[in-house]
Amino acid sequence: MPNIKSAKKRVKVIATKTARNKSINSSLKTAIKKANLAIDNNSEDKVEVFRVAVKKIDQASSKGIIHKNTASRKKSALARKLKSVSA
Repeated sequence: MPNIKSAKKRVKVIATKTARNKSINSSLKTAIKKANLAIDNNSEDKVEVFRVAVKKIDQASSKGIIHKNTASRKKSALARKLKSVSA
């Protein structure tokens, strides 16, 4: 446990940021899984679920949770999968 006041504050701030990052990352993974499942099952709302997943990917990228190239790769993979089912 830190003794210095600034170090104590850093512990609190890091805990808050870690919780926020974990929440965003968890919702991102859930959205991607839902999109993959909807595309695999060829459900009617697959385009809407895809759109939500892309939005979550963009949000995570803008907040620095994932790198912009990783975000681009994930969106591309989902789009490719959606297109293969639609065509």
